[in-house]
Amino acid sequence: METQPEPSAPQSLESCLALLESLLAQIIRHGRFDLSFTIRRATPAAEESDLEAPIAVVDLSGPDADLLLQANAELLNALEYTVLRAVRLDEELFGKITFDCQDWRRTRVEELRLMAQVAAERVIETGDPFPLGPMNPRERRIIHLALKDQTAVRTSSEGYGADRRVVVLPSSAPAPAPAPPRRR
Repeated sequence: METQPEPSAPQSLESCLALLESLLAQIIRHGRFDLSFTIRRATPAAEESDLEAPIAVVDLSGPDADLLLQANAELLNALEYTVLRAVRLDEELFGKITFDCQDWRRTRVEELRLMAQVAAERVIETGDPFPLGPMNPRERRIIHLALKDQTAVRTSSEGYGADRRVVVLPSSAPAPAPAPPRRR
């Protein structure tokens, strides 16, 4: 008779980072990337709440760094997702470790906040909803948080999967109808 594994104790950040370091080194070596990386404790920006700020940052650099940042950092995001899933990171730590390259994440956050402000100004000026392009969950959250204190507008996420986007709406607009359940 097969026995079920006992639930494991919560992972420590240090043990997760050790596994992450080992796996990432193997991926870089076997993928023949000309990259190096350092893992450092994050210093949260003044705008970030303690709940949203990462605890650790994996900084990648080297001659192949531009490959990571092509197509809106698609490879950087894929590498982060794959490595964090492969080390079986506890759910509460998943958003607390982030990968970065050439300060791309900070720059992208600033870009998204500016995009949110421009969209809000346009909605206030025209009264029309303003849909933004598809974004990953982290980027959508940045938009929602950037506009949470704006009383003249509100935000809503619409769509599914890779096509999910934020729509900036006048606060007086009726709430969008709930999306129908997805068929599987």
